[in-house]
Amino acid sequence: MNIFIAGLSFKVNDTDLASLFEEYGTITSAKVITDRQTGKSKGYGFVEMEDKSAGGKAIAELNGAEYDGRTISVSEARPREERPRREFNGNRDRGYNRNRY
Repeated sequence: MNIFIAGLSFKVNDTDLASLFEEYGTITSAKVITDRQTGKSKGYGFVEMEDKSAGGKAIAELNGAEYDGRTISVSEARPREERPRREFNGNRDRGYNRNRY
């Protein structure tokens, strides 16, 4: 079961997130999402648990709980939506100069 956690303190790392959920069952992965350029936390993350019932119990008990001074929101993660790939090629296709090339 994949679990989404929002409202995390910016000091929380992957290990902290895993330890928060370990008491509910076996963790297969724990990841705090970070900004690509700065490497700083974005304040949310994902935990994947082996057992769906353990994941459900973790969601029920941790949603709305205080962790590291902040109230966290915990829910089952939704599947990622595929977005069209954006291409950047200057102003050649769009903008006020598009007919000049």
